[in-house]
Amino acid sequence: MCGRFALNVSAEDLTRIFHVGGAPSLPRRFNIAPTQTVAALRRLPGEAAASVALLRWGLVPSWAKDLAIGNKMINARGETAAEKPSFRKPFAQQRCAVLATGFYEWDQKGPVKRPFLFRVHKGEPFAMAGLWDRWKNPESGEIVESCSIVTTEANALIQPIHDRMPLILDGYGLATWLDPQVKDRERLQSLVRPYSADAMDTYEVSRRVNNPRVDDPGLAEPVADAS
Repeated sequence: MCGRFALNVSAEDLTRIFHVGGAPSLPRRFNIAPTQTVAALRRLPGEAAASVALLRWGLVPSWAKDLAIGNKMINARGETAAEKPSFRKPFAQQRCAVLATGFYEWDQKGPVKRPFLFRVHKGEPFAMAGLWDRWKNPESGEIVESCSIVTTEANALIQPIHDRMPLILDGYGLATWLDPQVKDRERLQSLVRPYSADAMDTYEVSRRVNNPRVDDPGLAEPVADAS
């Protein structure tokens, strides 16, 4: 699964790397947690290119009674998302890509859980496949747009620590995932596969990342002793 990640990048870098205009200026984040705001690439029907949207992490289906359901929907299994009631429509029509510079997983072997940061291309921003939906609060009328991060089986780098990883997309795969005209389930399903382990690296980080209220650059620094 993916339960915590970082996005330490400027709006200028997002514009350059993902070819989007008008990327919002975002604070550099090192410990993004569920229910918080995330930046995601999204291409709506009729749009020629993707733009950056700010979404609540934890998908709230349009038919939900309240926001609380989103707390259980931070991830969607790529292999089965198209069949699940909460994800079926987003998989077909409302796909996005959550932006990150790294994600955390915990090695649970031993007396304490040890957090590791996983990166792509030495810390360059990357896109994790996502699904989004729009929910209207029946009492206040407030509109909430939220998302889940799609996961797939882990690659060889991550497998010793966890059996799942975010579905990382780039190039053709990312363009296809974001294209609202793509409806073919088999074509989309073919994108659900692990990202190359050779294009990633990892290192242990401080156990301070366990606390979602802690968010500072030191969390993304390698440590020899995670105490």
